Amino acid sequence: AERCELELEFDKLNLPDYPVPESYTLETYLEEISRKGLKDRFMELDRLGIDFDRSIYEKRLEEELGIIQRMGYPGYFLIVWDFIKHAKEKDIPVGPGRGSAAGSVVAYALKITDIDPMQYGLLFERFLNPERVSMPDIDIDFCMDGRDDVIKYVTEKYGGNQNVTQIITFGSMNAKGVIRDVGRVLDMTYGEVDKLAKLVPNKLNITLDDAFKEEKQFDKLRKENAKVAELLDIAKSLEGLQRHCSTHAAGVVISSKALTEFCPLYKGGNDEVVTQYAMGSVEKLGLLKMDFLGLRTLTVINNALRLIKQSREKDLDISMIPLNDAETFKLLCDARTLGVFQLESSGMRDLLKKLKPDCFEDIIALLAMYRPGPLESGMVDDYVKRKHGTMELKFDLPQLRDILKETQGVILYQEQVMKIASVLAGFSLGDADLLRRAMGKKKPEEMAAQREKFITGSEANQIDLKKAEKIFDLMEKFAGYGFNKSHSAAYAQVSYQTAYLKAHYPLEFFGALITSDMDNTDKVLRYIHDCREMKISVQPPDVNLSDRDFSVSDNKLVFGLGAIKNVGSKAIDNIIEARQVLGSFKSLTELCESVDLQLANKRVFESLIKSGACDSIGQNRAKMLKDLQASMEKGQAKQRDKQLGQSSMFDTFAEDQVFEKGNGSHVNEWNEMDRLKFEKESIGFYITGHPLDRFNKDLAWFTDATSASVAESGVSKAVSIAGIPIKHLPKTTRKGDKMGIITLEDLHGSVEVILWPEIYTEVESLLQTEEPILVRGQVDSEGNMPKVIAKEVFPLIQAKQRFKGRVMIHFRTLGLEKDTLYAVKEILAANKGNNDTRLHFISPDNKERVVTVSEDLRIQPSDAVIEQIQSLLGEDAILFE
Repeated sequence: AERCELELEFDKLNLPDYPVPESYTLETYLEEISRKGLKDRFMELDRLGIDFDRSIYEKRLEEELGIIQRMGYPGYFLIVWDFIKHAKEKDIPVGPGRGSAAGSVVAYALKITDIDPMQYGLLFERFLNPERVSMPDIDIDFCMDGRDDVIKYVTEKYGGNQNVTQIITFGSMNAKGVIRDVGRVLDMTYGEVDKLAKLVPNKLNITLDDAFKEEKQFDKLRKENAKVAELLDIAKSLEGLQRHCSTHAAGVVISSKALTEFCPLYKGGNDEVVTQYAMGSVEKLGLLKMDFLGLRTLTVINNALRLIKQSREKDLDISMIPLNDAETFKLLCDARTLGVFQLESSGMRDLLKKLKPDCFEDIIALLAMYRPGPLESGMVDDYVKRKHGTMELKFDLPQLRDILKETQGVILYQEQVMKIASVLAGFSLGDADLLRRAMGKKKPEEMAAQREKFITGSEANQIDLKKAEKIFDLMEKFAGYGFNKSHSAAYAQVSYQTAYLKAHYPLEFFGALITSDMDNTDKVLRYIHDCREMKISVQPPDVNLSDRDFSVSDNKLVFGLGAIKNVGSKAIDNIIEARQVLGSFKSLTELCESVDLQLANKRVFESLIKSGACDSIGQNRAKMLKDLQASMEKGQAKQRDKQLGQSSMFDTFAEDQVFEKGNGSHVNEWNEMDRLKFEKESIGFYITGHPLDRFNKDLAWFTDATSASVAESGVSKAVSIAGIPIKHLPKTTRKGDKMGIITLEDLHGSVEVILWPEIYTEVESLLQTEEPILVRGQVDSEGNMPKVIAKEVFPLIQAKQRFKGRVMIHFRTLGLEKDTLYAVKEILAANKGNNDTRLHFISPDNKERVVTVSEDLRIQPSDAVIEQIQSLLGEDAILFE
């Protein structure tokens, strides 16, 4: 490691304005800027109104500096400080921290991280352990748009491609992949190989040996088919071998000398140069490795702040928002967290509803708890119950109260394991980190030695022997689930910031969010639906209003012109420039005259019209499309005359009389379905409505799943889901039967539906239309994305007449029970069916009673019966279960 230590020179660092004495070394310079940086942090804490003891921070800073200097890492910290300082000076957003580095006061003072380690009890020894010499590892998140600029800066500053390069990564043949690869080589059909690959259980890092033990079908198929046996034998011998290489997503290596003195380099297909050694080997060489990660959420936050400044003329400092904001926690408690960093999955939203977070520490805990281990162990349920007082909060020893009270008595963080060992058994925090590592690795010999050391130390501190053993067992159990609190705290800050923006600036937040995910149709649909749920009006693009990306106008969210298909960036720039000159476009002809027709052809204008971008001009879309050719000819003539230095005396007259009035002709506007179809064609999304909007109640009554819930489904289950069949791919089975795969789009995104021959032949003609359909089937969770295997498919409009279940009629009318009952009885008698029908009464004192009607009054749902019941008893008086 020493031979690769960077020989930094002061003239290579971004120095402050004051001169640096010649006697300064890297160590003294790091001390200087760390102490100055800590004073700046004190000013920030004062502005936020946070109580703190300066002396505790200063003491911790000096202790950390001493460890950093003893371990020989001042240069490392200065390099990281340098490129983060550069990023911030160039307005490239940087994350608050990730991983264990957030536990360092030095990193906090240098603004390498932005989470206060003292306030949240984060430990430096979890990051740099003085008892175990290893290379420091500071992973940095950058805005997606600026990450490459930072890597370029580091490359140019620290020796160019000779000294700085990215790291190679190797893809290996895993259990499923090697089966598919070998199957291709053996010329087996896709269906045969796919069936075998899908037999491998969906478990992380599962081996073929484990798969063969868990899935008995492999033995059966091996005996029945010699080709399968050959495939499995070859696959087993190749499993784990490296298959291909690529560039590591984040790793960058820096050397004080030419990298070729330490390791071979590799030149990729795009002329990129990377190390031939993977991450682990690079670290063993002692080369300095850093991770430069791109985090899309930082781009979203940055763009939201830009929109807030544009629309509200307000400079919001996201780092200075209060961490106890009531509206933000209400949003979290209501689980309205689509688009909120790390908190938007359905499982996380369910947990938010149960937990009802009311402080920042709850968000830190949420991110640490929402993992398979804690969820399966029951510790999450204990946390929730203790928080809400339904389970007693108790501690085996009084010394544990201060350590575990923040997590409701549950050992959740790795740092808590370290603190327990320190407080009870007298471990140094360095030794406690070694214990934490040993517990994670679960090596019997090492664990026996650590247990003895813990018990001996506890006895010396007068801790009861049995309690000490019990606590060690508890630590050992939860160490496997324990999460790095430093990482969780840093990412909780990003979660909180996005939640704060959504709670206080929803228009700007959604504008930035949807812009960042424009290439992900499912996410855009989900976010647009969420906007409507929050009563946010989403407008189509507008040539008189839109920027390239989303913008905010008149309390509405306006699509950017960049969202329109077939409209290039040069055409968009030209439209915006022309608008700035004119103020606004008054007619289609004026638009065609003002925009350079060499940059915008007929196809561009057709897309603008179909998307709704020309609505503000005043004509209906159908008429503008009909008049387009004439308007473009007028525009071409005017632009040609302008180039020749001439002008037409008929400009205004001709435009008003001929092109705008169309010689008295009238063109009817498109109907709603056509309008929506053209919006979808030109933008990729329905904006001013959705074909499913008229079925909102049917969706609530007759479906129990959405594309989003299916996508997150990990187990096979029966579902009813409705949507528009936007893609239809006919297939043929090996037997020659016709089947189909459709892409079903709903308000939340899209999902694939498999139609086997017996279903497909019945509904093939239905798939040619764009009418909404209802699919009842089974979720197939195999593969990358879960699919729905259809059992029944029919038009959504038929859902009422095909309904089989329970009908509930709710009475909330007081004082008219007798008359109301007779009226309801008449309605039921006139709509006979076979569905279990019940009456639900709520008395003035909120007592409830449910009565099942006789068989002769059972009903079949229909538009008529729903309308009659609702007109009598009110909205939502009838429900189908």
